[in-house]
Amino acid sequence: MLTEEPGGERWYVVHTQPNGEARALDHLRRQGFEAYLPLIRKRRRHARKEEIVERPLFPRYLFVRIDIDRQAWRSILSTMGVSTLIRFGEHPAPLPQGVVRALRVRQEAGLLAEPALVDQLRPGDCVTLHDDPYGDMIAQFVRLIDRERIIVLLDMMGRAVPTTISASSVSSVAPAAPR
Repeated sequence: MLTEEPGGERWYVVHTQPNGEARALDHLRRQGFEAYLPLIRKRRRHARKEEIVERPLFPRYLFVRIDIDRQAWRSILSTMGVSTLIRFGEHPAPLPQGVVRALRVRQEAGLLAEPALVDQLRPGDCVTLHDDPYGDMIAQFVRLIDRERIIVLLDMMGRAVPTTISASSVSSVAPAAPR
């Protein structure tokens, strides 16, 4: 069970400027605040290349630990990269105890990762394909061959043609329509 954090320090939520999470994190730390930006591993495809990158788990949000009775927390409001501090009225709104600790434990254990799209596929689902030569085609998922390959039905010249494609070619999934 997670225990209370010592002293009057609590974790608060900072809302950042668009794509400003890293800048806000850096500037908060330079001011002496303990700040945490939980990251998730995501698969990114660009120019026919695929790589795993880390992105903010909560885009435009990060956490800062402060003692509002002892620290000059209002300086956070004018920190580069920060839009505001989430507040109730004039006072920052603290997170429930243990939330940040639980996120850190999950991140350190490698549990903050984007689920593989193939794990979500069910026979009959409509999938959008993004790789050449199928750019933005819609197909129907048939079955998984392995973690890297799937079989889909492509509509070609009025016929449903079973085709084996790379699982990474799927960019989105829509559940099968109920019958």
